[in-house]
Amino acid sequence: MNHQQTIIVTGGAGYIGSHTIIELITNTGFRVVSIDNFSNSSAKTFDRIERITGKRIHNYSVDLCNQAETEKVFETEKNIAGIIHFAAFKSVPESVANPYKYYHNNIASLLNILECCLKYNVLNFIFSSSCSVYGNISKLPVKEDTPLEKAESPYAYTKQVGEQIIRDYTIANPQLQTIALRYFNPVGAHVSGLIGESPINKANNLVPIITQTAIGKIPQMTVYGKDYPTRDGTCVRDYIHVTDIADAHIKALVLLNDKKNASGFSIYNLGTGSGVSVLEAIHAFEKVSGEKLNYVLGDKRPGDVIAIYSDTSLSEKALGWKPKFSLDEMMETAWKWELEQKKTEAARV
Repeated sequence: MNHQQTIIVTGGAGYIGSHTIIELITNTGFRVVSIDNFSNSSAKTFDRIERITGKRIHNYSVDLCNQAETEKVFETEKNIAGIIHFAAFKSVPESVANPYKYYHNNIASLLNILECCLKYNVLNFIFSSSCSVYGNISKLPVKEDTPLEKAESPYAYTKQVGEQIIRDYTIANPQLQTIALRYFNPVGAHVSGLIGESPINKANNLVPIITQTAIGKIPQMTVYGKDYPTRDGTCVRDYIHVTDIADAHIKALVLLNDKKNASGFSIYNLGTGSGVSVLEAIHAFEKVSGEKLNYVLGDKRPGDVIAIYSDTSLSEKALGWKPKFSLDEMMETAWKWELEQKKTEAARV
């Protein structure tokens, strides 16, 4: 009989979920299972995880909006030590165009999984949140206690509401220990180059758009907005390597497992603490890859925040976490992954 404790990762085939699974396998003694219905990811992700770690992950192909299906997972899996909840839709432009899809999926799935946590006595819960909860903040860098502004998109609002739901659940059920990790802009790929960001739907994030343009999948990329009140007129973001983000989840899990969470519900920023403009990101990529990018400066997009970067002192202090990867390494690993995908596609032809 295996009494090894299990961590359930929802959205385990997704970008951050898959990298977190790799870190869980590599750096902890937990058994890991995934719940992912592949709505914006691929089952091939688990082949890649196996190539890197030598371990095959069991995945439940379940829609978390379906309460009965979700409960079946909790009935099957005994000894669950915690949940890391990534599963959500995350495209800002799509959420503006289709708010129902975002409100239904992101909120209903969270409610279902929290209900299961209570029913099956799973008391450690980590929520994948986002710096988009801050809205357009005038005072930078952003601290965890910075008052939230109006959400700029339905996606951002689902993260604000999600945090509030978890806070309320934790107050009502003090046995629950919960952490929300507010990611700034996760980029890059695993150092092996064997796994990275590969959305099934059209790429919406800057770095996959950059690498897909460089390799010719996208003929020309548009930089949205050229006259923002920033140093070069383009949006400023706090880019952070995906493996650094994954590492923070392991540290948050340890904190919960050791019963050292500061309060029932804690919030931590995950960023590098410095802002990088879209043009600076493009130039960094051009430098490490030696590729010239075909881009044009276009109009602003609805839902985009002007500038945001984090104050990371709380996550450093409480989690003992510090990001290790530089901007150049973020671009280098993302490019390595793009080239790996090209190689795989060529082999298939």
